[in-house]
Amino acid sequence: MTDQEAAFAHATRLVAELFPQALGAVLGGSAAQGRSTPTSDLDIGILLPASAGSGREVLRHEGRLVELFLNSNEDLAEFFAWDRARRRATVVFVYAHGAALAESEGHVARARQMAEEIVKLGPPPLTTEQWRHGRYVLTCYFDDLVDTAPSKRHEQLAIADHALRESAELLTARRGAWTGIGKWLPRRLVEADAELGTKLLDGHQAVAEHADPTQLASAVNELLELIGGPLREGYSHRWPSSATGRS
Repeated sequence: MTDQEAAFAHATRLVAELFPQALGAVLGGSAAQGRSTPTSDLDIGILLPASAGSGREVLRHEGRLVELFLNSNEDLAEFFAWDRARRRATVVFVYAHGAALAESEGHVARARQMAEEIVKLGPPPLTTEQWRHGRYVLTCYFDDLVDTAPSKRHEQLAIADHALRESAELLTARRGAWTGIGKWLPRRLVEADAELGTKLLDGHQAVAEHADPTQLASAVNELLELIGGPLREGYSHRWPSSATGRS
């Protein structure tokens, strides 16, 4: 039995044992795509009756870590809309690219169709204010990256990390592509723009391994020019009254 087959069998047992009331379930993540190892966790989306509510749970089953994405069938469309608005669509991808474990009256098929349509649609575009704020924040990281002495390694590494993450958000948005966090950040970044994404990742690695910010600074500057240039003086933002406690 392959790792993929073993993962599928394990997930099927879990759903039958812990969620007999489920309307359907899907196995997502690396396990569904045949890229998992015996120690990889299982990502499972479970559709439940309306009264069950929604949530996220992590547990260990038969010695293996499992992450459960629980959604009532009734609120799935609203949840998918929220997931899309985050521009990562974590659970949407579980359904769109996952493998069906259990099915009842076509619930999973409808959920997968909805998820596939959202993936194809892509993330929502950034607003004008979000673009301005992103340019300003990335400009600040660029300036700090250039100005920080290599001897201040902790500061340099923290700045490089933030510069990469903000760059990933803006470059994927520029390309109309999904973004990601953790291991999905480099994957989504290169999918969105192989050339500039690789420059950013290689630059980040150069900071980590050689305390050299030159490559990363160059790549960040290239991205800034692509989205309107650095933004320093002239930027303004007003706090909402709720943030200051004023009515």
